[in-house]
Amino acid sequence: MLSKKAQYAFQALMYMADKKDNQPTLIADIAARKKIPLKFLENILLELKNAGILESKKGKGGGYYFKVPPRQIPLARVMRLIDGPIALLPCVSLYFYEHCKNCDEGGCGLHDTMILVRDATLKILEKKTVADIATIGIGPVFK
Repeated sequence: MLSKKAQYAFQALMYMADKKDNQPTLIADIAARKKIPLKFLENILLELKNAGILESKKGKGGGYYFKVPPRQIPLARVMRLIDGPIALLPCVSLYFYEHCKNCDEGGCGLHDTMILVRDATLKILEKKTVADIATIGIGPVFK
């Protein structure tokens, strides 16, 4: 299940992607429009900035804006950044693998099924981008 934090991250990114000119957007504006707690949103946007997805500008006319065009940001990247593994079991995770206790992965039907679930989920989440889920569907135009 997508965490509340990831849902807020996507809401903020969609709001920003709907802006045509990629001008800096104030955190307070996003928080008010999307009904996201301000302090929580500050932490989320900082994580996205530290990951190279967003950039920020201080002072008059400042705020957050896209460092990378929304059409180049797969949903899987944001989900992993905010929530960690996409896989439902640690033993099938591509980036956060952990061996399950008391489990023989070679003979576990659940393991095999969860690999299929992971692959089907990733097929969608790695293809779909922030621009795809934005209201206008194309995200901002980058020159």
